[in-house]
Amino acid sequence: MNEKHIIKIAIELSINPHQVMAVATLLEEGGTVPFISRYRKEATGSLDEVAITAIRDRLDQLKELDARREAILKSLEERNLLTDELKTAIDAAETMSVLEDIYLPFRPKRRTRATIAKEKGLEPLADLLFAQESIDPHAEAQAYINAEKGVESVEDALAGARDIIAEKINEDSQARAQMRDFFREKAMIISKMVDGKEEEGAKYKDYFDWSEPISQAPSHRILAMMRGENEAMLALHIAPPEDEAILLLNALFVKNDSPAAQQVRLAVIDGYKRLLAPSMETEIRVEAKKRADEEAIRVFAANLRELLLSPPLGQKNVLGIDPGFRTGCKIVCLDRQGKLLYNDVIYATAASDHQVLEAAAKIKVLCEQFHIEAIAIGNGTASRETDAFIKKIGLPPSIAVVTVNESGASIYSASEVARAEFPDHDLTVRGAVSIGRRLMDPLAELVKIDPKSIGVGQYQHDVDQSALKRSLDDVVSSCVNSVGVEVNTASAQLLTYVSGLGPQLANNIVHYRNENGPFKSRNDLRKVPRLGPKAFEQAAGFLRIRDGENPLDASAVHPESYPIVDAMASDLACSVTDLMRNPELRKKIDLKKYMTEKVGLPTLNDITQELAKPGRDPRDKFEVFQFAEGIEKMEDVHPGMKLPGIVTNVTAFGAFVDIGVHQDGLVHISQLSDHFVKDPAEVVKVHQKVMVTVMEVDLARKRIGLSMKTNTDKPAAPAANRDTRPSRPQGGPRPADRRNDRPAPAAGGWFSKALAQAKTDTKK
Repeated sequence: MNEKHIIKIAIELSINPHQVMAVATLLEEGGTVPFISRYRKEATGSLDEVAITAIRDRLDQLKELDARREAILKSLEERNLLTDELKTAIDAAETMSVLEDIYLPFRPKRRTRATIAKEKGLEPLADLLFAQESIDPHAEAQAYINAEKGVESVEDALAGARDIIAEKINEDSQARAQMRDFFREKAMIISKMVDGKEEEGAKYKDYFDWSEPISQAPSHRILAMMRGENEAMLALHIAPPEDEAILLLNALFVKNDSPAAQQVRLAVIDGYKRLLAPSMETEIRVEAKKRADEEAIRVFAANLRELLLSPPLGQKNVLGIDPGFRTGCKIVCLDRQGKLLYNDVIYATAASDHQVLEAAAKIKVLCEQFHIEAIAIGNGTASRETDAFIKKIGLPPSIAVVTVNESGASIYSASEVARAEFPDHDLTVRGAVSIGRRLMDPLAELVKIDPKSIGVGQYQHDVDQSALKRSLDDVVSSCVNSVGVEVNTASAQLLTYVSGLGPQLANNIVHYRNENGPFKSRNDLRKVPRLGPKAFEQAAGFLRIRDGENPLDASAVHPESYPIVDAMASDLACSVTDLMRNPELRKKIDLKKYMTEKVGLPTLNDITQELAKPGRDPRDKFEVFQFAEGIEKMEDVHPGMKLPGIVTNVTAFGAFVDIGVHQDGLVHISQLSDHFVKDPAEVVKVHQKVMVTVMEVDLARKRIGLSMKTNTDKPAAPAANRDTRPSRPQGGPRPADRRNDRPAPAAGGWFSKALAQAKTDTKK
């Protein structure tokens, strides 16, 4: 373990080095982030998952830097180029860009204009010119004319010498460092339309002639422009003012006004335009893309967390409905464990009176036959019509009717997981089951779907996919372990995300459960093939067994702490069950009495909290939400209306809200609050219930502008800077990439208004 890395990370994160060391050690021993944050608080000083993840990721970055450092040193040593001074510089490099700058002059390269000039014997002339002494360059160049080597004139000799100087300037580490900072500060990203792409690239119209400082360009605009470039619709260029850049280089390399210095000036211009500027542009592109990716991934991860932790209805008998017009509504009946009991098709929308009466009768019979406690209706095509139908047929008021976000349900229904679960049923039945189960437990159902297909991100298919996967896996794992998993009912997909498990062990647990019946205790998990001591240590605390042999098996108390609880109960002359049920007994516990070298107050406090509420669910309590009655399509929506809605997506430029008309409206960031908002996530979260005011409705473009301001008399910014397509049509679930098929417009029409408002708010 590199102590320099430990100290560096501690300084960067403003935490104690021993905390970083503890996390690094636990990670090396195979600890997971959820396990370390929950059950090793004494070792880490109670660092949370965010800090532990940051340490893990930074350690990986520094290891990657060290690996590159070693490769460079090995290359230089093999070619007898390594000097003590060079090794010292390489060892001191703290970033990849600095390391590569040091290595650049020594990197094996293809033949360049400079190497060709050197082959012609012009390097001494270049050195003479670069010294910028009082010489006559033309007179000195006479000595280098050699027709056999291709130097046929004085100008040929001087041009070759300038090529050598230009490459020298390009490879100078100080020049590159200063130019890199200059690009970061002053470079503009300039987007132009590719000739002849007016019609084909219409969705990028806002970027046909666009420029802004790269340092200020938001994530969604960078990704939009880069997507347009990848699709050959836009031409992008990133550069600072050329004259300022050349002045900066002249200050570094031009010493005086001598004739030799004039040659160096020419070399500076050539070196900047031909070598340094393209190199810096590439670096800044990579930096900008990485920054944009990180922001997009951050937004996606935050949205995913909120969605996964949506309040569950709980174990209820549910009737799930996947609405439809022509093909009818697919219905399923599920028991309290989510098991499929019945499926059928009814025609309740766009149907004859006879079909509607038949559908109503069938729903009533099914509700009585299967003791239905709630009805889940997908929010796709015919959702509001189906909702209205259900509410008119006279069901008992005790049956809750809930609209469920079905994004990604079609992905699940066509997946291997769904086929394995329901081999005898088609896609439509699987989709309806998914809708019903999402109401019962969103987390347990959504983990079966690739997070990218859930549709709560921005440009998720344009960002670094490995970084996205790691971030989303972290979020899913964090949510699953935070809630805990009932081992006797959980799917293999849900178990996969439990700390210390993974796909193979998850499948082994399910197979063992199917062969041997329900687990009676956590200790029985040790009998699962290939589930060794380390995996048991990491997973056991997050797995729950209701009505098990040990009452603590239903809690988040780790089995390693059972002896502590037993000692507490023994000292109070009661049972563990008594301790969990009686708050007066728990008040008598003297925690200091149970402290050891490894167990401190953080763990003991967690234990007492669990004894009070064993297996508590951190998710909010479920509340039934209702859209406004009579508002079922865009034509029903008019400016000035105040409507209830549910946030479906939060982006860097605002929030999309479902108001029940098959089109999500946009609350632009400038309309989220009466006060200036830098990050929409400060105000709203995915799945949050909100009240919005309709500001504008554009039926032709299917766009709805909304506001959450208390004072909505000001000009609205309803649909600007949007990152996805205009107001998501809810005509059924669709892959996530279809949700981002339009780039974020920059300005024009509604967008110019919103942009102007956003700029005004920013200045405030």
